Amino acid sequence: MKRKKRDCVAQSDRTGGEETEPPGQVPVAICEPPPPIRRMESSPNQLSPGHSPASRFRKSVSNLFKSERSAAFAACFFPNSKASNWNDWRWQLRNRVRTPAELKRMIRAAPEEEAALSNPERRFPFAITPYYASLIDSDDPQQPLRRCVVPCTAEGLHGPGEEEDPLGEDGQSPAPGLVHRYPDRVLFLVTDFCSTYCRYCTRSRMVGHGGPGRNDVQTWQRALDYIERTPSVRDVLISGGDPLTLRDEQLEWLLSRLRRIPHVQILRIGSKVPAVLPQRITPTLTRMLRKYHPLWMSLHFTHPDEVTPETTEACERLADAGIPLGSQTVLLRGVNDDIDTMRRLFHGLMMARVRPYYLYQCDPIVGSTHFRTSVQKGLEILEGLRGHTTGYAVPHYVIDAPGGGGKIALVPNAVLGREGRNLLLRNYQGHTCRYPDVI
Repeated sequence: MKRKKRDCVAQSDRTGGEETEPPGQVPVAICEPPPPIRRMESSPNQLSPGHSPASRFRKSVSNLFKSERSAAFAACFFPNSKASNWNDWRWQLRNRVRTPAELKRMIRAAPEEEAALSNPERRFPFAITPYYASLIDSDDPQQPLRRCVVPCTAEGLHGPGEEEDPLGEDGQSPAPGLVHRYPDRVLFLVTDFCSTYCRYCTRSRMVGHGGPGRNDVQTWQRALDYIERTPSVRDVLISGGDPLTLRDEQLEWLLSRLRRIPHVQILRIGSKVPAVLPQRITPTLTRMLRKYHPLWMSLHFTHPDEVTPETTEACERLADAGIPLGSQTVLLRGVNDDIDTMRRLFHGLMMARVRPYYLYQCDPIVGSTHFRTSVQKGLEILEGLRGHTTGYAVPHYVIDAPGGGGKIALVPNAVLGREGRNLLLRNYQGHTCRYPDVI
C-alpha cells in the first residue's frame, strides 16, 4: 500500500550553543515520513534503493552511523545539513528539540501532550536529540519511545508516596555532587545536563533546569577530596545528568584524578548516551577511555526500538575498547511491561554485546504514577524470562528502596517447602523438583 505523504518543516542548521532560540518561519517541504522502525529479527543494515532525499543524504555518509529511518528524518527536517553534521554529537546537542513549536513540527500532538507542552509551569523541561526524535512515531502518542520523552499532563499529578527525592540522595551527600550510601562505593554526580530528558527521571529535581551546574572543577575537587580522605571507597560510579555529555578533556580530567587515588580500584560510568546520542561514541573517546581500566559502563536502555544500527555500533566501539557493558532498564507501564518486549530488548542488547544487568522498579518520583507498574508485574516478567532465554539475558529485578535503603533484589518464589530431607523447588516449567538438602 502506498504510504501517505506529510508536511515537514525544513529546519536549517543552528550555529549557536545548546540554548539557541527556536527558529522563525521557514519554508515547508513535502517529504516521505521516516520508514517504520525495523525489528531486530530483520536486517536493519540493508537499505532500500531509490533516489529519495533520504537516499541522497545517505550517499554522503562515510561511516556506519546511519540507518534508513534517521536518514529520511534528517533529509526531511534538516535538509541543509550534511551527513557529517548529523554524525557530529556536538551538532546533535546544538539542534536538540527543546520548544513546543519545534516538537509540534515533528509530531501531531495529542490533547494531553498539547496541554503539557503549553503549560508554562511544567515542572520538568524536555529536550530530545534529533537522532532520538527520528525514532518517534509522529502519529501515535502511545508509542513507547514517544511516551518516554514527550511531556503529558499525567506527569503533573502528585500521587501517594511520591517524592522529589525518593531515594534520599540529598541526605546521604557528604560533599556537593557525591552520594555515599554503601560502605565501599560512592555515586559521583558530575553534571546536571542530559542530551535527552526521560520523563520518569529519578533526578528530575536537579537536572535540566538550567541552574548552577555541577560540571565545574571547584565542585568536582570537593568531591575528589572526600573520596581521597575516605579509604573505604574502592568503587566510584560517575553519573549525573549524563557524564558522556562532557567534553573528552573534562571527562579525562575526572578519570585521571580518580585514578591517582590509590584505594579507588573500580571506575564506572552510568549513561544513556549510546541510546539517545550514539554519535558521541567516537574513536577518540574510546581511545581515551581505554587508558583508565578497569572501567565499566552501565547503559540505560528502555525498549527494543532503541537497539538500532547506530546504537549497536556505539556499543560495539565501547566493547572493543575493553569496557564491560551492562544495561539498566526501568520497568514502565505501557512501554515495556510485557515479557515479549523485554525478551526482544534483552536479546537485542546481547547481540550488541551489552549484558542486561538491572531491571528497575520505577522510582516513586513526583508525577510517575502513570509509569509505575505493580511489583507483581515485574516478578511475572522475570519468571517469564528465566529458563526461556539465555541466563545472561535475565537481569536482576530490584527496587531502589525509598529513603536511601539501597537496592533490594526481588525474585519469584521458587522454594515450595520441605518433604522430609528434600527441599521442594519449582522449576521454570512449573514442575516440582526435589533436592536432597543437607540439614
